Amino acid sequence: MSAVTDRLPTFPWDKLEPYKATAAAHPDGIVDLSVGTPVDPVPELIQKALVAAADSPGYPTVWGTPELRDALTGWVERRLGARDITHHHVLPIVGSKELVAWLPTQLGLGPGDKVAFPRLAYPTYEVGARLARADHVAYDDPTDLDPTDLKLLWLNSPSNPTGKVLSASELTRIVAWAREHDILVFADECYIELGWEADPVSVLHPDVCGGSYEGIVSVHSLSKRSNLAGYRAAFLAGDPAVLGDLLQIRKHGGMMTSAPTQAAVVAALSDDTHVREQRERYAARRRALRDALLQHGFRIEHSEASLYLWATRDESCWTTVAHLADLGILVAPGDFYGPAGENFVRVALTATDERVTAAVARLQR
Repeated sequence: MSAVTDRLPTFPWDKLEPYKATAAAHPDGIVDLSVGTPVDPVPELIQKALVAAADSPGYPTVWGTPELRDALTGWVERRLGARDITHHHVLPIVGSKELVAWLPTQLGLGPGDKVAFPRLAYPTYEVGARLARADHVAYDDPTDLDPTDLKLLWLNSPSNPTGKVLSASELTRIVAWAREHDILVFADECYIELGWEADPVSVLHPDVCGGSYEGIVSVHSLSKRSNLAGYRAAFLAGDPAVLGDLLQIRKHGGMMTSAPTQAAVVAALSDDTHVREQRERYAARRRALRDALLQHGFRIEHSEASLYLWATRDESCWTTVAHLADLGILVAPGDFYGPAGENFVRVALTATDERVTAAVARLQR
């Protein structure tokens, strides 16, 4: 096992434990804004769908039920503006993190192959490359990369951690460059429902991909939009040739979403009301935290979308983490997401209204 674990970096969240202990010692308790885990209830219609499907003694299928595939294709066309999406253009996955971590391996990448991801990025993109023993490279603009041996290009818009959104013209330029060099594009769009000062666009939109899905796949999650992080519900949409190969591999690996979760996803994607209501909750928390951070002397960059505020006091991120921990507020240090984040912290919007109000009060003192 050491041969595998030796390839991996230190699990970053372990470094935060001493600061978590400091924050937890605050007389009014901790306000945990570090991990973007939902805290609001699972919408009732989704819970009911899960319960109704609880008597599911048989094995589910990796590709999902026809009803699930109908829900996926319908949502992709309705919400992303994609056209002519069939069941062969979609694939359920067991939460998006497992896909990110194991995709290079499932694609057959290895030594000599390169995986590219943004310079500030979700750490699991790098972990996936390391697990496959592939090389990895971080970028500011992917079209500046040497395309030699570059097999997988990760895009992330809206970004985790920065909340930056790539415009349709930027996406169009990147997709065209990747196709020119026969590079597979996976676009992590898990926060696409959470645009605040920008309207995120999918790589599957015809203005970006020209109506062809060749060489592009988008990744979507229900964790944030529907508070289903505990259900492990996500899916892929895009190039049917790529998804067809992944389907066969995942069949052999038994990587299947549970039958009750599949039913819950059908309900979640068939209803937009709960998504609007959840957006309103996050928007209110965002306004409150943003104003309080600015008043406290922070500068906020990007953050036009997603569930985070990318904030700095122009000092080491760990100095900022310690300062906020003394106030009972826990945030994520920016260097978790790459060296370029060393002077920033990521502040999550995923706390209850009561805890956000407590954080605001502490920042305003």
